[in-house]
This record gives sequence, C-alpha cells and structure tokens, in this order.
Amino acid sequence: MKKLFAEFFGTFWLVFGGCGSAIFAAGYPDLGIGFVGVSLAFGLSLLTMVFAVGPVSGAHFNPAVTFGFWSCGRFAFYNLLGYVLAQVLGAIVAAASLFLIVSGKSDFESVGSFAANGYGELSPAGYSMVSVLITEFVTTAFFVIIILGSTTHKASKKFAPIAAGLALTLIHLISIPISNTSVNPARSTGQVFFAVGGDYTGQLWLFLLAPIAGAIVAGLVCKLSKKA
Repeated sequence: MKKLFAEFFGTFWLVFGGCGSAIFAAGYPDLGIGFVGVSLAFGLSLLTMVFAVGPVSGAHFNPAVTFGFWSCGRFAFYNLLGYVLAQVLGAIVAAASLFLIVSGKSDFESVGSFAANGYGELSPAGYSMVSVLITEFVTTAFFVIIILGSTTHKASKKFAPIAAGLALTLIHLISIPISNTSVNPARSTGQVFFAVGGDYTGQLWLFLLAPIAGAIVAGLVCKLSKKA
C-alpha cells in the first residue's frame, strides 16, 4: 500500500505541476512561461517527486515506465495492475483539482483543450496521426531507456532523478507543438475527462498505445543489452 500511495501522489504532483503550468501560466499575458516554462515544470515535477518517494515505490508515476521495467525483467507482472491503477487515479484527481481551480476564475467560460493530447486538428501545430504516433513511440522509448540506464548501476542511482527530470524536460521541448507531449498514458487519461472543443477521448487510444509500446521495446532493448 505504501508503494501504491507513493505512485498515486507522485503522479498527482507530476500532472498537477506540469499540466497546471500549461493551463495557468503558459499563455498568461506578458508574463507567460511558454513552452520552455511548461517543459521545465514537467521536468521539475518529476525530479522533485522522484527524490521524495523514489525509495518507496521506484517512482514510476507513469504506466509506460512501469511496463518498461516489467519488460526489462525488473518488475513483477502481478504488481502491474496496482501500479497502473494508482497512477491513473492520481492523474484523474490532479486533473479534477486543476478543473476546480480554473473554473473559479472570475471570467471563466471554458477550460478549452485543458492541456490534453491530440493529433490532427487537436495537435497544437496540426501534426498528423502518424507524426504523433512516431513521436510518442520514440520519445517514450528513449525516456524509458534513460530511466532504466540511470537506475542500473549503483554509482549513478543518486543522479537518476536528475537524468529523468532533464529527459522529460527535453522531450517536452521537442514535442509540445506536435502532440502536447504525453509519453504517459495516465497523464493523457486524466485530462480527457475535462477537455472540451474536440474528440480528445476518441484520440486517447494513441496516447495509451504508443507510449506503452515504446516503453516495452525500450525494456527489451535494455534486457538484451545486458545479455550481449
């Protein structure tokens, strides 16, 4: 239960910090933080919570990362469902909290896209489904490779939170215009419950499939590299 609570609160903080920065601060007149600020917010949210609860649960905060550890042989299959449910629930509660905050603004009319992920007309820059699929697969695969690699050797484990946080920052710098950056099925799931203005729910499948597929491939690559 300690591990599941750690995954819940870690995912909550990741979504609250990252998506919250996009919703409240990215487009704020004159002082908006923009893509760079949102990218840093996601990276810092991950980094800080990995330091906080990493020793408890391993600090996955992302179903794709959990599947990556499993495919690498470093996570038991019977723990998969519990971790994923805790992560998705944490993301939904975080999204609900963000909705309650933004809806209390004096001139509130609609949450709009609510930092949800999308392709085609729902992509920030209008990228196609294929472009988004490739982006999410590749960026998640490398994200998981970085996490697995930085947590393998004792000498580098102390720096693993920094590596993971910087990797997530870089990924957002690359892909926010393409898909609003998922690489995390829980983060994508939480936002679609509240986003309006498009069929975000109908596009959710891609942000479940591509990150998990990329993570599984990354885990298998890491597993094979140890045997080589």
